[in-house]
Amino acid sequence: MPVEDPKNTGPHKESTGYRVGQKVSLRIASHTAAGFVAVINEDRKGLLYKNEVFQPLKIGQEVDGFVKKVRPDNKIDLSLYKSGFRSVDTLSKKILEALQKQGGFMAVTDKTRPKIIADLFGVSKKSFKKAIGNLYKKRWISIEKDGSRLQDKKRPPSGTSPRPRRLPRSNRSSRNPRKR
Repeated sequence: MPVEDPKNTGPHKESTGYRVGQKVSLRIASHTAAGFVAVINEDRKGLLYKNEVFQPLKIGQEVDGFVKKVRPDNKIDLSLYKSGFRSVDTLSKKILEALQKQGGFMAVTDKTRPKIIADLFGVSKKSFKKAIGNLYKKRWISIEKDGSRLQDKKRPPSGTSPRPRRLPRSNRSSRNPRKR
């Protein structure tokens, strides 16, 4: 006779049929204190947490979403955005397009208030910082005090220079001898 797991961490009795990251069709069913209950592919319900929704949603509205997590109790957490690095890539493209439309400069940085970022790009500040950091590392943009600037790919960004070459270990020791 199987013993029931009180924490419900054992094998699921019923598989949801959904996997993490799967794109799904959502119909907003109701609003709760935690967020929005949505019907997934006209099959079962899941939850969009309110702190992860950056656009207005109405009951009955249909939107595309993604399975964020399938919990041990077979409840499904949802997201309107792809998770992981691909979402950063998509947002990076959106930021680059916005910069191009505004002549290469935008008064938005990683220090901008979360509400402004959500209004402009429909994402959290955390996602925005990942995307803008990615663009900065690739040297596609420079981050200035008052905004972000698109860089000309033909020349290195202003204020940057190539990294100095490190000397091999044998040569470094002669410049900075250690006392033994």
